[in-house]
Amino acid sequence: MADFTVGDRDFLLDGRPVRLLSGALHYFRVHEEQWGHRLSMLRAMGLNCVETYVPWNLHEPSPGRFHDEEALGRFLDAVREAGLWAIVRPGPYICAEWENGGLPHWLTGPLGSRVRTRDGAYLGQVERWFRRLLPQVVQRQVTRGGPVLMVQVENEYGSYGSDQVYLRRLAGFLREVGVTVPLFTSDGPEDHMLTGGSVPGVLATANFGSGARAAFDVLRAHQPSGPLMCMEFWCGWFDHWGAEKVVREAGDAAQALREILECGGSVNLYMAHGGTNFAGWAGANRAGELHDGVLQPTVTSYDYDAPVDEYGRPTEKFWRFREVLERYAEGPLPEVPQPPPSLGVPAAVEFTAWAPLGEVMDALGGKETERGVPASFEELGVGRGLVRHRVDVPGPRQPYPLGVRGLRDRAVVYVDGVRAGVLTAEDAYLPEPVAGPAAVELWVESLGRVNYGPRVGEPKGLTGGVLHERQYLHGVRSQGLALEAFDDAPAVRKLAVRAAAGGAAGLYVGRFPVTGAGDAGLELPGWTRGFVWVNGFCLGRYWPAAGPQSSLYVPGPVLREGDNEVWVLEMETSADDLAGRVG
Repeated sequence: MADFTVGDRDFLLDGRPVRLLSGALHYFRVHEEQWGHRLSMLRAMGLNCVETYVPWNLHEPSPGRFHDEEALGRFLDAVREAGLWAIVRPGPYICAEWENGGLPHWLTGPLGSRVRTRDGAYLGQVERWFRRLLPQVVQRQVTRGGPVLMVQVENEYGSYGSDQVYLRRLAGFLREVGVTVPLFTSDGPEDHMLTGGSVPGVLATANFGSGARAAFDVLRAHQPSGPLMCMEFWCGWFDHWGAEKVVREAGDAAQALREILECGGSVNLYMAHGGTNFAGWAGANRAGELHDGVLQPTVTSYDYDAPVDEYGRPTEKFWRFREVLERYAEGPLPEVPQPPPSLGVPAAVEFTAWAPLGEVMDALGGKETERGVPASFEELGVGRGLVRHRVDVPGPRQPYPLGVRGLRDRAVVYVDGVRAGVLTAEDAYLPEPVAGPAAVELWVESLGRVNYGPRVGEPKGLTGGVLHERQYLHGVRSQGLALEAFDDAPAVRKLAVRAAAGGAAGLYVGRFPVTGAGDAGLELPGWTRGFVWVNGFCLGRYWPAAGPQSSLYVPGPVLREGDNEVWVLEMETSADDLAGRVG
């Protein structure tokens, strides 16, 4: 057991000044069997601490139904075994380029802008969740022999709001449930962010990617005493579908890290190892300075141009950071672990069976409902997945433009069973007019809920309606297909399949052989967009034509020697030749 406190200028461990050299590694973005290796990589880089967020929506997918929230405790135990300390950021909001910023859709749907405020209904749910989650953190505090040194209050709140009643209530509740280690906040080094997000009596830290001296000057103006810490040193960045890959030069990042340390600051590398947005959990942003513009969905890879790449390998940035951090280490750094094994022999995926998308919806989807206007994802209980809307154009009537309002995010439209086009919020009308009578199907897909800015928590789906000329079409039948439905492998295998043929939407089933299991990448050249499962494990979304990501990371522990099964849920059109390869 030890005593960790916040001094006038330094962090103190049993009264001795200590500098935190931390790195972000999110347990939920790394396969559990690989935690040990990734933590060893952080130690070998020269870090003495690891930081993680906790995604509420992953662990409570529907009210009162919990999913493996004990993973946090197991991760903290692995951190202790690796000889590292830990910083825990439990939210309830986490940003993290994660779906809805970690907030459950079943909470943000009904509450809207009341979330992240003093609202009683919101705080009641937060406190209920924290009472379930936080005992495993409390039990692993450094004062009890565990690795946990600090716990965060909310997350970058000054970028969102100014409700001091809310922040003080959260800080007080953390103390109520037994958190005794220091609390902290983290915000951008700007006056409005620090005044909005800081809490009296709680250590404020700053998030930035460069300009440490100027950033710490701003922090000092708001907090005259206490240790300086960059809680998020953005040493890389994330990528969006349809945009260029973001890369930060290793020497530039190393110099920025050196400046933080020369200022006497502690640091948390964001990210030290990014990992992967498995199972469609990638979030999205809104473009523009006010984060209120066009949707920018985040790719499946969360490599982040981090010093330890998505496959767990050291990059040039790793070696440059190691040189900087070595000067601040207490003793020689550990040897760098060997890279994880790679797949021994590349293999082609042979797709042999297929079920049309409509039949997949009928078999695995929720109950179809009919109402005047389209039901949202939230109203149908769908977090990640897609929704089918069916509506009739009355007739007879002449051809008129057919479009939608309030589309989030993308819809493939069929008229009388024939594909008529793809709609987005920016391109919301079919290219050809539609005459009546006609039967219209709209397959609406969420590309990821917004995780940052004023539009966090906005609903998904067809939130306005379907228009024919200026007339709304009413009597809409809506049915949702959640990605969680594919967790029921026996139900998936009961689908009535037929011989696979290219150029269609639906669920494709394939197989590939493995000799020498290890990490691999899966490619689907010529396919459009959808999700992939290998041996029941969801790798995430693919969208090769949009880029910049063209292959999906397959963790070695997911593969098995011999025969391996692949499911591909294609939203639009598969490759004509059904090409797929793993290597």
